[in-house]
Amino acid sequence: MRVLTVNPGSSSLKLSLLDPGDAVASRAQIATGAGEREAEQVAAAVARMPAPDAVGLRFVHGGRDFLAPTLVDDGVAGRLHALVELAPLHQPLSLYALGEIRRALPDVPVVACFDTAFHAGLPEAAATYALPAEWRERFGLRRYGFHGLSFAHAVRRAGELLGPAEAGRRMVICHLGAGASLAAVAGGRSVDTTMGFTPLEGLVMATRAGSVDPGLPMWLLRHGVPAEEIDDALEHRSGLRGLAGTGDMRVLRARAGRGDAVAASALDVYHHRLRACAAAMAASLGGLDVLVFTGGVGEHDPEVRRRAAADLAFLGAGVDPSANAAVHGDAEITAAGAPVRTLVVEAREDLEIAAGVRAALRETGAVPR
Repeated sequence: MRVLTVNPGSSSLKLSLLDPGDAVASRAQIATGAGEREAEQVAAAVARMPAPDAVGLRFVHGGRDFLAPTLVDDGVAGRLHALVELAPLHQPLSLYALGEIRRALPDVPVVACFDTAFHAGLPEAAATYALPAEWRERFGLRRYGFHGLSFAHAVRRAGELLGPAEAGRRMVICHLGAGASLAAVAGGRSVDTTMGFTPLEGLVMATRAGSVDPGLPMWLLRHGVPAEEIDDALEHRSGLRGLAGTGDMRVLRARAGRGDAVAASALDVYHHRLRACAAAMAASLGGLDVLVFTGGVGEHDPEVRRRAAADLAFLGAGVDPSANAAVHGDAEITAAGAPVRTLVVEAREDLEIAAGVRAALRETGAVPR
């Protein structure tokens, strides 16, 4: 089965056509926000590719109802629209992509794959907010967690790199990119994560604040700052950008290297939160056996990995300087004698999406001929 995977992000729409052996047969990347021209680009990109047998489309939020990859029909599409307010930055992009793909490939089945699904089995203690029961029941207020497709692939790949004897051990996975979160994984299952009801909670990110005192937005509201401005600031003008004017880690590192105190301070804040959250994930596991870095920053920034591992040395983490500097693709970078094994895994959400598509179509009996 040839599967076209569609991965909408905050700045681009990535399309990958995987052959039956999961080799990439064709790729395209389209900048988002181009309006009608964007629609034309999606149609043109699909037309240039060999015809897929099925399409897998990433959705950030599946809410309480979508806990596994789901074949999309008009009813499912309507229910996905109802989840926009839970992920207003990402969900509309996925719904836009869904419309364009269904127009371009009207006879090809489309399967929605959800970032929240990996965390659907979170223990109640980890998933529950200490809020009034009426609110929790009426609005579905709980910790959902995100980056699940990336985490699921990292778990699978870590098992291949470490071998069967290691695959069930206690693992903290660091998905570090423009958006960033951690997952505590035991026996391949998520038992805790840093993002919660929305993708705003947890780590300091490129433009998102991460965790803030919930009283702080309320204080701003009482002092006349409109809710819309607060929402926009927390999503788009906070994080590293709010601290130092840019969310680009490469720019910040270069500035810090030239003695820029503001950039250096922003990196200190970033790593302070990363260390604290990673330690919290290890506490949820009762210890740490494997540390995994993935995502654009996690894969490509050796200094982030070096500093993060050094900050977690009290848990047994450590990276080999030569191996860390020479990473290309999936690799182990554990320092000699370190009890915690440290890996770098390329983020391949497309592979996880394709696996979800095939599983969903087999389960529904809708496997294309």
